[in-house]
Amino acid sequence: MNRKTWVLPSVIGLLAPVLAGCGGLGSGDSDNKPIIVGTGDVFTVTKKVPAPFDPAYAYDIGSWNLLRQTVQSLMRIPRGGGEPEAEAAQECSFTDSGMQRYVCKLRDGLKFADGDPITSKEFKYSIQRVVNIKADSGVRGLLTNIQTIQTPSAREIVFLLKAPDATFPYKLATPTAAAVNPKLYPPRKLRTGFALDGSGPYTLKAETKGQVLTKAVFSRNPNYKGGLKLENDKVELRPFTDPEKMGDALTDGTIDVIAKGLSTKQTEDLQSKPPEHVNITEMPGLEIRYLAFDTDDAAVTKPVRRAIAQLVDRGQIVTQVYGTSAEPLYSLVPARIAGHTNSFFNLYGAPSVDKARKILTDAGISTPVKLTLHYTTDHYGPRTKGEFAVLEKQLNDSGLFQADVKSAPWDVFRTDEIAGKYKAYGMGWFPDFPDPDNFVAPFLDIPNFPNSPYNNDTIVKKLLPDSRREADRLGANADSLEKIQDIVADDVPYLPLWQGKQYVATRDDITGAEWALSTSSILQLWELGRGVGG
Repeated sequence: MNRKTWVLPSVIGLLAPVLAGCGGLGSGDSDNKPIIVGTGDVFTVTKKVPAPFDPAYAYDIGSWNLLRQTVQSLMRIPRGGGEPEAEAAQECSFTDSGMQRYVCKLRDGLKFADGDPITSKEFKYSIQRVVNIKADSGVRGLLTNIQTIQTPSAREIVFLLKAPDATFPYKLATPTAAAVNPKLYPPRKLRTGFALDGSGPYTLKAETKGQVLTKAVFSRNPNYKGGLKLENDKVELRPFTDPEKMGDALTDGTIDVIAKGLSTKQTEDLQSKPPEHVNITEMPGLEIRYLAFDTDDAAVTKPVRRAIAQLVDRGQIVTQVYGTSAEPLYSLVPARIAGHTNSFFNLYGAPSVDKARKILTDAGISTPVKLTLHYTTDHYGPRTKGEFAVLEKQLNDSGLFQADVKSAPWDVFRTDEIAGKYKAYGMGWFPDFPDPDNFVAPFLDIPNFPNSPYNNDTIVKKLLPDSRREADRLGANADSLEKIQDIVADDVPYLPLWQGKQYVATRDDITGAEWALSTSSILQLWELGRGVGG
């Protein structure tokens, strides 16, 4: 049966959050206390990851969430999702029918946090800097469709694109396109370490131990001019490597919020019986997890990949490892995004050892097939280990595979993955922006985020460009998107596994929890306020 889901992106963030516990309202002497937020994201500086907070390098959700508090882009995604709105810009729009000329007019009087003025030339410098540095993180791919940037006046900036791209406003809403001060950010060299300066709603003071960030202190930026309303003056973000210790810190009031990093058990316990003065808010999310394959490697040919797709039981992974915080995913484009279709379910149906065996037999492949699955230990949370244990068992129990699992910390894993050292490996994706293009182009275009050798001419030369020409992002590009998803299901360069939900836990004197994370997992610290506990 062909099952599809069609939901407008703008609707996603408007789905009512589910709140357990009692919330607090009002104000009091506690209003001036900093709000302390715990997170499972850990930030380190290494030789392989030298500049985690430089917009020309950063390309992971954790780093981007710190950048979004501190740097300012021309556009921003509204807190409830939908089309981008002006941020550092006063207004922006395409000025041609072909969507290749995009013009922005800046707000008057923009300044960096240190008081230096911002003009169109600073934005041009910052965006060209990302493209010129060519960081191995792949973040420059968001901006490589820019042909030229013109600055006819101090407040006007004109982008001429190489090809039509209706998603360009979304790309200008990412930290990658934010303004940085040329005095602090060299034109062709990364700014290493944890230094981070911009014109966003907050300034950042980073506290470290060795090469590890122990606390990020965000203070209201008096020079900020933008569309955000801040509900607080100061927020402290504290990374935790142990979910249980983070949970204990929330229960005893050491921290006020957990924005990311709850374990499955913690989430279920908080939902069923929250501690006194603690709330948990459930929100829809667009995080996805998937297996990626080196499609040029003879060990994972198309029949092998298709056999794995026929064997993997997503429901078992979700039930045993993630519980209510995830749901099976049958496409790179998640449910609740316009254009989603269950292509993998439509093609493979329920998991079947017999069907997988036939795929391998018809291709003349002897069994068991030896295979190593790789995953990272410290980037997507501790539950990843359990996920790969289930995957390993599913493959081996079929008798068709002899699989084992290896792991590495993110700085090693990501470097080796980009270098093509893995045949099959697990990755996650938080969207750069809530448009279906951002769930296909980063994986299938050339170049792409995983540095995959997979190259399908129909996708790259026809379907992606056709989709980007459609200004109506709510359905006019559906035919191209459906064909892309069906090709991926047939070729299996990637195997989607699950789609996540989001949970924010707070003390009951904290307001704004329902907006603390957007559907794209954007951390919106400015939405948090302090009231009176119930």
